[in-house]
Amino acid sequence: MQVKRLYFIDAVRAFAILMMLQGHFIDTLLSPAFRDESNAIYYVWKYFRGITAPVFFTISGLVFTYLLLRAYAKGNDQSRIKKGIFRGLLLLGIGYSLRINILSWLTGYFSAYVLVIDVLQCIGLALILMVGLHLLFRKHTYIYSIVLFAIGCIIFVTEPLYRNLALDHVPAVFANYMTKSNGSVFTILPWFGYSAFGAFLSTVFFRHAHRNRFKVFSIVCFYIVGLMFMFWSTPLLFWLHEVTGVELFQRSGDFNYLFLRLGNVLILFALFYTFERFLKQSIIARIGEKTLSIYVIHFILLYGSYTGYGLKRFFNQALDPYEAAIGAILFMIVVCIISFHYAKTNHFVYSLFQRISGWFKK
Repeated sequence: MQVKRLYFIDAVRAFAILMMLQGHFIDTLLSPAFRDESNAIYYVWKYFRGITAPVFFTISGLVFTYLLLRAYAKGNDQSRIKKGIFRGLLLLGIGYSLRINILSWLTGYFSAYVLVIDVLQCIGLALILMVGLHLLFRKHTYIYSIVLFAIGCIIFVTEPLYRNLALDHVPAVFANYMTKSNGSVFTILPWFGYSAFGAFLSTVFFRHAHRNRFKVFSIVCFYIVGLMFMFWSTPLLFWLHEVTGVELFQRSGDFNYLFLRLGNVLILFALFYTFERFLKQSIIARIGEKTLSIYVIHFILLYGSYTGYGLKRFFNQALDPYEAAIGAILFMIVVCIISFHYAKTNHFVYSLFQRISGWFKK
């Protein structure tokens, strides 16, 4: 079976990473006096900022599972499995390391902040879970698709059950993956649901991307299904409650942000897939190849990883809207320039941590 490279994915990743850069910058440095949701500009900015994380998790599931399926089709997915496990563990390690304040440690102060879970740890754990699912279902791709779709739906629908979960008697290093009560920004649930939906999409692409008119068909489906999730998923959940009497459907429908955001992601996929031919070999696609490097660089500059000295230390919630907007643009440019000149690809970060881990083995 001939498989195709999904060029539009790099463009989607570039959009997401740029949205993340400006989103983190503005959210961290904008003065609370200007955070007025009745202001149309701020409301639109906040809404689109909310798309970033769902895009990242969906893309991670799509790309990783697509590569696993492609390797399996060639008769050798063992190296890809090993690489996936290594990258998952590496993302866990990088995620934790970005919370380290070396200068603080040198003074003898160790904060539980280092155990807080963010997007990298969740994506790393998601990759490892994806490897497990691949090993279980790689010989049965249609069952694989059904299982992935079911996992995504179950995680999203059951979100009210773990929304305010507290695991007070579980060690923080484990509990932080499931609860935000200790300060975690992301938890594996519900975010693994997006990775599962992304993996489901990868099975569809893998089986059918080589067919004639698949691109047109998939773009139309992205638009239609995306709009359905955005406008009809909530009424559907309420209808399921009426039919079944299961209160969980109503509770899920009352705060249905997960399916709505999935609809946003699919619409975004449709837009970038529509204009894919204009994005090949473009600067946007190149940015999409450097997401990990950009993430690490922006975290160091903005939040002061390792030293405690970042932009947040000096300008935390101190900027007006004009300063924040101009600063966000400059921040995106600077981070991308550093990434292009000092971290040519994500492989730069992977190889760097490989060398570091090698030193400890000596």
